[in-house]
Amino acid sequence: MPYSPAMRGILTDAEQVLGSPTRNLVSILVFVLVVAVLATIGYMAAGWSFADASYMVVLTLYTVGYGEVRPVDTPYLHALTMGTMVLGCTGMILLTSALVQLFTVLQLRSIFGGSRMQNRIDQLSDHVVICGYGRIGVMLARDLARAAVPVVVIERGPEKRAEAEAAGHCTLAGDATEEEVLIAAGIQRARALATVLPDDAANVFITLSARNLATGLEIIARGEAPTTERKLIHAGADRVVFPTHIGAEAMARMILYPHSQQVHGDAQLGKLRRELEALGLDVELIEVAHRSAMDGLSVEAAERRAEGSVFIVQIDRADGRSIPRPARDERLEPGDKALVVMRDVGAAARALFTSRAEIRAGRNKF
Repeated sequence: MPYSPAMRGILTDAEQVLGSPTRNLVSILVFVLVVAVLATIGYMAAGWSFADASYMVVLTLYTVGYGEVRPVDTPYLHALTMGTMVLGCTGMILLTSALVQLFTVLQLRSIFGGSRMQNRIDQLSDHVVICGYGRIGVMLARDLARAAVPVVVIERGPEKRAEAEAAGHCTLAGDATEEEVLIAAGIQRARALATVLPDDAANVFITLSARNLATGLEIIARGEAPTTERKLIHAGADRVVFPTHIGAEAMARMILYPHSQQVHGDAQLGKLRRELEALGLDVELIEVAHRSAMDGLSVEAAERRAEGSVFIVQIDRADGRSIPRPARDERLEPGDKALVVMRDVGAAARALFTSRAEIRAGRNKF
């Protein structure tokens, strides 16, 4: 977490004087452990059992004073007990102070670091609020930063949030479905909100909350299932983006206008594949098997059956005909090869094109 120069100076000076809190804590723990082990060995050398010796050491270190488990009546035991008292009690005092130092530093970092981040957000206006820092959130924040557009990333995961901070973005820890978090992100001063979570229900809820808080805000929402678009629009989204369709449209352009890609050749295709992979998408040519889930379905029905995980870009018929960017009512037939863009649930999507397993019950097949 970034800190102001004054805060960094305070923490640096404190560590120079007191030492690193973690290093101090570890060193003192080792010291106390060594004292306890040596004292236990010393009592056992005097003929005490391990249980009596360890019990005596703990009583002495913690200064409980319940009394000796055995008589301490020899000069050797007197010296051993006094040494354990002096070294052990000193170690426990230092251990307590090291714990206080560690907790204090952690609290200061949390308070000053969080306050500074919130102050940075409070000074922003005409910025973009991004809900989620997954694949799409990373790409969106990066491109906006290149265009000098300030960004506030709302992310619950500490690792993703640290990644966003390392990239120089303002971040806010919390659940974007909560109105308090959206208000803290300065949604009422923002130019736009992009909710790019891979959860359609969460995106709908965020869109609804954001629209209630800022009626003039531009809201762009990510959708996974095609049926979600109407819900997002009804909730207040200005535009709905389907990553699967974006990748499919890019592939379709390459198929429909191949001459425009000849200059770039394989390099252009490789670049497209890398961009699709960044979006969590894959491109495959899959054959439609007889009696598969997709057999006989129209393109529209097939994509609906796949629940948004498949977008059909081209159909290669078994007779050699090729249908780029097929119409919605074009039907899939056994032996056809479909060029599809799939989300990262590729295994489930591929299963829709394979033969359905037969289940036998007596003489019947299902």
